[in-house]
Amino acid sequence: MSLAKELIKYYRSLGLEIHTSTKARGHQGFYVKNRIDISKNIPEERIVPTLLHEFAHYIHSKLEPKIYTGGGSLELLFDLNTPVQIYEKELIEVTGLVDRHAKFELLKSHKQSVKNKLLECESIIKRKYPKFLRSKKFKEFDRYIKKSDARYLLKYDRVQLVSGWLFKKTRIISVENIERDFRDMPCEFCAYIRLKSYQRRQSRISGKINRLKKYYSKPTELFARFIEGLYLYPQQVKITAPLSYKRFYELLNSGYYMELSDVFQILHAHDFVK
Repeated sequence: MSLAKELIKYYRSLGLEIHTSTKARGHQGFYVKNRIDISKNIPEERIVPTLLHEFAHYIHSKLEPKIYTGGGSLELLFDLNTPVQIYEKELIEVTGLVDRHAKFELLKSHKQSVKNKLLECESIIKRKYPKFLRSKKFKEFDRYIKKSDARYLLKYDRVQLVSGWLFKKTRIISVENIERDFRDMPCEFCAYIRLKSYQRRQSRISGKINRLKKYYSKPTELFARFIEGLYLYPQQVKITAPLSYKRFYELLNSGYYMELSDVFQILHAHDFVK
């Protein structure tokens, strides 16, 4: 029997509902109220890690029933009476090892690209307006834009304008085509409108990074990816997170993590955890 099938069989013996033919609410896997969904769309090599990840949430929910209201606590997960900062730091390192998305490399690259675009726009504006500052009002632009439809692009990248009463006409303007839509607009003012667009984009990227950081740093997620890491990269996890590794196995062997001990016995039998 394959490892995945053996894990599913064991989970079901505990009374858990296991579903492997759903989309798992858009995730690789999902755990809620004694039910584990594993997405039908994930690669085969991700099935076992996802099964372990979701089972870690199950174990955590038994230790700390209200994990979804605040993400749980490392103090309880590792039964600690000492400061948790070093454990948190180790687990964040393990999370980056297990899940490449947790490093936000693509988002950070995108953010840097937007930052470069902002500097380009600023450079164009300063050719004619050397005292221009992003933090100050751009009075020359404000005077110019008052009666122009381009003012809508200060808040939106693309706008549909409707004119006429009986026979309505629509016109679409966009930041992307600003030179075409407003042929008489000075290039410095076009650059300023684009600068505003890039600022909005930068803000959205920063917001997304902050939301993901908050998600990945929740104790319940740190613990679940730690369990994944012990399966995927046991030796690297031992080196990366020595205190967490030692404390985890102390608690595992004492029965603190309940049925997780049986799961690790299954992994040992399949020679996956050293």
